[in-house]
Amino acid sequence: MKSIPILCFMLIFGKNTFCQINDSTAIVKLLEKESSTWRSGDSASHADCWKIQPYSMVIIITGDGKTLSIPAEKLAHAAKENMGKGGTSKNSSYSMSIHGNDAVVTHHETSTTVAGVVSHTFEVRMLEKINGEWKLTGQIIQVL
Repeated sequence: MKSIPILCFMLIFGKNTFCQINDSTAIVKLLEKESSTWRSGDSASHADCWKIQPYSMVIIITGDGKTLSIPAEKLAHAAKENMGKGGTSKNSSYSMSIHGNDAVVTHHETSTTVAGVVSHTFEVRMLEKINGEWKLTGQIIQVL
């Protein structure tokens, strides 16, 4: 008899934890896709990672401390010639706050150009689940 309330508790809270694990996995896949499509210049796949909203924004803090505000539309739908020219990227140290259909994610990115030049950024990503799929709606990038 005592096990019935415990079982109900586990089913209710276990479902929420399972959904968050699925959401976090989907978010990481999306962010990895967004990083790799930028490097490869795949503008169509890169744009598919985004859902531009009226409040979407991209803020970049350069290594020398300057702050740039770029319309998210320009980054999400960048022309191939304005995107990465190859190389690789590796995201790490993910931290997520997921609440229903909204999420804020921080992570580090290490990018390596084709010539071997390595750069590091700290990134804050804003996401929304739209029609069951996670999409980027904004980001803040700090060049380290």
